[in-house]
Amino acid sequence: MKYDFTTLLNRKGHDALALDVLPIKDVEVDPNFSTIPMWVADMNYPVFENIQKQMIERINEPHFGYFEIPEDYYKAIQFWQKETHGIDVEKEAIGYENGVLGILSSALEAFSASGEPILVQSPCYIGFIHTLNNLGRKIIDSPLKKEDIWTMDYEDIERKIIKHNIHFAIFCSPHNPTGRVWKKEEIQKFMDICKKHDVLVFSDEIWSDLVRKENTHIPTQSISEDAKKRTIAAYAPSKTFNLAGLVGSYHIVYDKYLRDRLNKQASLSHYNSPNILSVHALMGAYCKEGLDWVNELNEVISNNIDYALDFIHNNFKGIEVIKPEGTYMLYLDCTKYLDTHDITMDELLKKGVHYGVCWQDGRPFMNPNTIRMNLALPSILVEEAFSRLKKFVFNKKRGI
Repeated sequence: MKYDFTTLLNRKGHDALALDVLPIKDVEVDPNFSTIPMWVADMNYPVFENIQKQMIERINEPHFGYFEIPEDYYKAIQFWQKETHGIDVEKEAIGYENGVLGILSSALEAFSASGEPILVQSPCYIGFIHTLNNLGRKIIDSPLKKEDIWTMDYEDIERKIIKHNIHFAIFCSPHNPTGRVWKKEEIQKFMDICKKHDVLVFSDEIWSDLVRKENTHIPTQSISEDAKKRTIAAYAPSKTFNLAGLVGSYHIVYDKYLRDRLNKQASLSHYNSPNILSVHALMGAYCKEGLDWVNELNEVISNNIDYALDFIHNNFKGIEVIKPEGTYMLYLDCTKYLDTHDITMDELLKKGVHYGVCWQDGRPFMNPNTIRMNLALPSILVEEAFSRLKKFVFNKKRGI
């Protein structure tokens, strides 16, 4: 490969939440085992070189005062959206936000009231749940159906929209944590329901660049003219290029009325403005070579996912997982395993962390007996993690 996805980075003690914090309480990693970070959704690969190059060039200019977002920032986003998703975005539709949850918060404050019901689909990204609770909104859940793949329950969605008089829905595409990449006809059916009942849609598309080659991300706004006008879409380079620590997302909103209200709400804190290095990082990422880097990244992730699924199928009886079509996360269902082994969910989670496999409790995503695992690591670490799980964790023996 042209790019480096094999170097074992020394991230511990270097501003890395994934290594410096353990995801499960009341357990420590055995000092005889290294820590393998497989919980928080960031990657463990060296950053795409052009990002650092662009930032260093800017750092070498010895001034960091107030600034306007440069024209090249918008041009980079327009280039990226055209090349990756085939959509043309006018500059006016693009707006900076400090984070995807910041966009959601602004949208909720602009277009809903305290106590108002908001539609989500579980398993649901933890950040959505926290944001809704913090802003005093009422969560109405329409669970995804788990079959051979995860699917939306359209009858349940419409029933709950009518019953609770819902006018704001959160849509995750590709879906976190299941990794589902929605087909055009699925999004169309969902958006038709939203049109019928006048529901505004917040579409989180932060994972849109990370899909398996046999799948295609379909921007929600591209479904129809109505979808284009009733959707607030959230994007960022942070998942694609692992830039969460730099902060910087953006929304695409085509409807002027929605855009004006959203921008006004976002401006009220007087702190929703970009860091100059974040701006240059995006410009360094969203380029022709960046497309090549992401193509290789997706190949590496795909290989890790295939390895993990095959290993689970052959070694972990009772652990169920549906192949993710996008993202770099696995979402394990441990229900059958727990039913047949003398161990609780909490014990299982602690056991993994004790042996250095730092995975994430999947229950806060509103789904029982589940674990979320990050596979964006060098393959040698993925293999080591599953070897430990086989040898020390998924067996009949209780305790550590």
